[in-house]
Amino acid sequence: MRNRKLLYNTALLTVSSLTMNAIAMAFRAWLVGRIGTAGIGLYQLVVSVMNLTATFAISGVRFAATRLVAEELGAAHAPGVRAAVGRCLGYAGLFGFAAALILRALAEPIGFLWIGDARTVLSLRLAAFSMPCISLCAALSGYFTANGRVWKPTLIHLTEQLAGILLVICFLRRTPAGDLEKSCAAVTLGSTAADLLGLGLMALAYVLDRRRYDSGEEAAGLTGRMLRIAVPLALSAYARSALTTLRHLLVPRGLRAAGWSADGALSGYGVIQGMVLPVLFFPACIMGALAELIVPELTASQVRGDGRAITATTGELLRASVWFSGAVGLFLFVFADRLGLAVYRSFEAGRYIRVLAPLVPVMYTDMAVDGCLKGLGQQVWSMGINITESLLGLLLVWQLLPRWGLAAYIGVFYFTELFNFSLSLLRLRRVTRPFARAA
Repeated sequence: MRNRKLLYNTALLTVSSLTMNAIAMAFRAWLVGRIGTAGIGLYQLVVSVMNLTATFAISGVRFAATRLVAEELGAAHAPGVRAAVGRCLGYAGLFGFAAALILRALAEPIGFLWIGDARTVLSLRLAAFSMPCISLCAALSGYFTANGRVWKPTLIHLTEQLAGILLVICFLRRTPAGDLEKSCAAVTLGSTAADLLGLGLMALAYVLDRRRYDSGEEAAGLTGRMLRIAVPLALSAYARSALTTLRHLLVPRGLRAAGWSADGALSGYGVIQGMVLPVLFFPACIMGALAELIVPELTASQVRGDGRAITATTGELLRASVWFSGAVGLFLFVFADRLGLAVYRSFEAGRYIRVLAPLVPVMYTDMAVDGCLKGLGQQVWSMGINITESLLGLLLVWQLLPRWGLAAYIGVFYFTELFNFSLSLLRLRRVTRPFARAA
């Protein structure tokens, strides 16, 4: 029964993710034509700062909600579910509103001093309103993931995405062509409005769903359990997100130091980060769905002490990820030029798709390994590896880009992904070895 439910939810998330990714890619192609590669590069810099702030807003609450609810359900203690979600919502609200205030107050110094482009300040101020929505939705999404009813947040995210696209198109039509500052702000405003809509729909879905769990005696130490899960994960996420954001912000600076013009540097960064990577990760929704849904499955097996199930589940997931990612990487390598022309009408995008395609099996399988580690309570180890990878990437970008330009950025990308995957796989093998012996 649980296997059928896992397959159903995986298929649901895969189909919905493919649909949303296809819509997003078509919209991104339209956006490139509307605001240009320099505009995409400018918006990606804003997104980098937004991701850092959103990491603080979420502060590990999504995984904490998934883990807590899965533990309560695995222990057959249904009354603890509502209490666990309540704790997570309070935690999410605190960090979400704090993140909004910080981003709003620091938008100007971040835009002028950190990013080095005053045209991002308006967008950063608008993005601040998204932070509470992102954190609260993360907590509620963790609840639905843990209890296996992923179709509800999936439908909400699809609605939110479509609404956001329509709003962005509407706002851009009122924006002067060629004005990168206002164009970037229009995209950010549409995304922020969609986040507000998504929060309203998610809250309504939770209120209607929670009635199936009766309120009653709470499990002891829920708050402490939540903090023990969320806080170490949050601290690790802060470090990794800050390092990743700094690395992204250093790329245009490094390209300018290598002799590129300001808009040329934004365009080069925009092609890789805003055009090529979305194509590479488009089929990854299948592995992303499995990596997300495997967390409560492994957590429940761990609570029950079922080593055989843990060994079988991790082995099957890794074998599937290797075969699938290998096929995807080969397809992207062979048809890179056609994809670049079909999606973006760009030979340059196609060239970089082929350059990065051999890395696809590593990136996809690493997603599966990361999901297994989190499901087995190894989230702190996982984040420690990610922090080390981000620090190495930051140092290498800082040192190599001014000398070798975009080629150095691609080389750093290869090195850091292989480094992360190797350490994560070694940790997973060490964690699962006792279960394999017991089985």
